[in-house]
Amino acid sequence: MELVRAESVGFGGRADTPPLSEAALIRAAQNQDQDAFEQLVRLYDRAVLRVTMSMLRSPEDARDAYQEAFIKVFRRLDSFRFDCSFHTWLYRIATNVCLDHLRRKKVRKEHGVDDRDDERGLNPLQAAADGRPEADPDRSLTGSELSGRIEVALEELSPKERVVFELRHYEGHRLRAIGEMVGISEEAAKNCLFRATRKLRVALADAR
Repeated sequence: MELVRAESVGFGGRADTPPLSEAALIRAAQNQDQDAFEQLVRLYDRAVLRVTMSMLRSPEDARDAYQEAFIKVFRRLDSFRFDCSFHTWLYRIATNVCLDHLRRKKVRKEHGVDDRDDERGLNPLQAAADGRPEADPDRSLTGSELSGRIEVALEELSPKERVVFELRHYEGHRLRAIGEMVGISEEAAKNCLFRATRKLRVALADAR
């Protein structure tokens, strides 16, 4: 009977199944099995890219962070000791990469306006308002303005506040899991989320 070679590991509805369990793949990758590591990457690539995109809001930055995260996973795989889930360990690396990126971006912004385009081809200042008479109806304009103001408000959060807020409200993770990913206690994650939410409410107090 001819065996079918698995071209990819299932994630998000893929039909193929991995030839080894996740734990076996990890141990094989730790023993320098390149194919096992590639299967681990395929197993989690979409999840990691979704997280980096959610946190950084830029396709280019998200791809860079995605690649950096998996490079670090490859280099640090020997340090994984199965004392937490591989998913949590991987997310911790990815979120720390995003945190470093946000910190660098915040430092750059202190020296001027960050006018890099977002995923729609507009920077936050361009997306914030459009007062032209030929613009879309008021409802669309209000939505565009609000979206831009939310992006600007998120930029004003500290990197850790933003990551915690994004993981909770965009990714839907529980505070305990967020704390494990970011490397802080559940209570610290809760306090961080509270501060972020309060700052956003103040920044958007007059929004309708």
